[in-house]
Amino acid sequence: MSLDRILEPEYMDDPEEAEEYDAMDHTEPNRAFVNRLIELGARGRLIDLGCGPGHITVLAAESLPHADVLGVDAARSMLRIAKARRAASPARDRVRFLQGRVQELGLSDGSFDGVFSNTVLHHIPKPVPFLAEAGRLLAKGGVLLIRDLVRPETEDQLTALVALHAKDANARQRELFRASLHAALTPEELAQAAKEAGLRDFEITRDSDRHMSLQIAARR
Repeated sequence: MSLDRILEPEYMDDPEEAEEYDAMDHTEPNRAFVNRLIELGARGRLIDLGCGPGHITVLAAESLPHADVLGVDAARSMLRIAKARRAASPARDRVRFLQGRVQELGLSDGSFDGVFSNTVLHHIPKPVPFLAEAGRLLAKGGVLLIRDLVRPETEDQLTALVALHAKDANARQRELFRASLHAALTPEELAQAAKEAGLRDFEITRDSDRHMSLQIAARR
């Protein structure tokens, strides 16, 4: 039996929190995420749901030279950082940002060849509407990649993960990571939510000691 899920705030719109998150070193997992997008066959029109400070949005555009990437986030403070990151990127002409709630964007059905999200799901109180919106936006045969943290089974496991992966972080950053682990789903909960959201032919993968993904490869 895993720990009970303890929700985090849905949005990180405090400027100080946004700066703290942006300062954390996510280089290795972000590169692994974009590499997975490439392996799944991502190309064309892509959308990053809950893009935060834009690390992966910009990296995806830089790594996929024929892709146009839209990053969406509800937090103005995150988007300010993301837009500054875009301005410094050689791929800036293929990156856009939009403020909006990822559960109800109002964009056209099937308007993206790839829909992706990185470590956002644990901020969402009810995952089914979020996953349903991701599926609605995805074009037929497109790529879906939703990666998030995995909630540990025990408090001791959670503490060990924080000690291992946030050992060089400051106290505030360690607390953010701990809270995120507590708010995450289990693989079984993610699979059930995906089914309830109407997603089909998906795969749940365990990517590391703290990450899992819900993915659908391109079918063309």
